[in-house]
Amino acid sequence: MSWFLAFAGFAALIILHEFGHFTAAKAVGMRVERFMLFFPPILAKVRRGETEYGVGAVPLGGYVKISGMSPNEELPPEVAPRAYLRQPVWKRVVVIGAGPAMNLLIAFVLIFGLFVAKGVFRSDIVVDQIQAGTPAAAALQPGDRILSVDGRPGYVRGLSDHEVAARQRALRREVNTHGCAATPPKNGCRATTAAAVVVKRDGRQLTLHIRPRYDAQAKAMLLGFVYGGRYDRLAPGPAASQTVTGMWNITRLTVSSIVKIFYDPQARKQVSGVVGSYEATRQSFQFDTVRAIQVLAVISLSLAVVNLFPFLPLDGGHIFWAVAERVRGRPIPFRVMERASVVGFMLVAFLFVVGLSNDIGRLTGEGFGAR
Repeated sequence: MSWFLAFAGFAALIILHEFGHFTAAKAVGMRVERFMLFFPPILAKVRRGETEYGVGAVPLGGYVKISGMSPNEELPPEVAPRAYLRQPVWKRVVVIGAGPAMNLLIAFVLIFGLFVAKGVFRSDIVVDQIQAGTPAAAALQPGDRILSVDGRPGYVRGLSDHEVAARQRALRREVNTHGCAATPPKNGCRATTAAAVVVKRDGRQLTLHIRPRYDAQAKAMLLGFVYGGRYDRLAPGPAASQTVTGMWNITRLTVSSIVKIFYDPQARKQVSGVVGSYEATRQSFQFDTVRAIQVLAVISLSLAVVNLFPFLPLDGGHIFWAVAERVRGRPIPFRVMERASVVGFMLVAFLFVVGLSNDIGRLTGEGFGAR
């Protein structure tokens, strides 16, 4: 089921993005020749009026073909007045911007809906999920409040989000002080000493002695559980404000991350491609539907941000050259745009190669961190 849900989620993002272009083009009077989900070869198609609708075999995107997007395109006399390049600049900007705008709207609706229906998550120093076969599985239970580890304080009622996060980090560092006998430590080796974990369970205070285990992926000694928390529901007003703030923070992070990949090797390792995004979504559906919806919202927002970079063939490139034409007062020579588009193609190719190579590495070993 997780495979189907992830596929449906991705397909919806693609369809709605292209639907934005399609609807705007129809609204301003342009001729839409084709509306395609996924890329050729074409598996199925049907014509309705002047537009052909189809499904391709390569699930890496989709496209809307509007008549006259190239000056070299030959069009019948009755179609030529509706060609893309014959339209005023504002119409072209509206049509091209409608795709990213749809992705922004999707992200807003998903995040806003979660805030209103579920609430904002407040982390706490409480055991939520326990990994099977780990040291925690034999000692801890979901709902245990971690009062301390080796005397280092944990749960206290009324802590702020910042204080909770700081105490969680401090407790992890304390657990990590219990090392293995082997040097360097091997995956799965038990600590030579036990951590004294004080918990509150069903109103009783218990002291548990648990020997952490080394996790090669995390490169740390772990007990094997995930902290939980609670959801505080928000009214529509605060939910909208929180959504806009969160989307702005993700946008800044997306832009800075893309800039960093050109000079920071560590940043390049964080990039995911289509395969990684899909797999992270699939695993999230398998693990937590709320988390999966959050992942889809972030992907939709990131697609909008990346698409607005001012390089052809991205949507932002079309908008940039349309605005440049308006400022210049006459059309930009097509050969100039073709030469400039090399930068965009190189950027897209670079992101694709980096993302795909990272995805292959995660598929074959380190995982996607969806859990």
